[in-house]
Amino acid sequence: MLNGSRNAVGGVMDNLNWGYIQLGLVAFAFGGLQVWWISSVFWKRGVARPMGEGAFRKTVERVLSKGQRTP
Repeated sequence: MLNGSRNAVGGVMDNLNWGYIQLGLVAFAFGGLQVWWISSVFWKRGVARPMGEGAFRKTVERVLSKGQRTP
């Protein structure tokens, strides 16, 4: 009878540990997604650099010329 109670306690401990394992996996996945999201934001900032005055003027002229072509 003592062995049966040990198995019952062991089963409860296994279930308790499995819950912590699941929580840890979810936390790890969530942390990975946060790292990916933050790094992608910083990467986009590096790509989106301000244009020089000449490049900006050409872009505005191109946009405005497209707008004038449409009746």
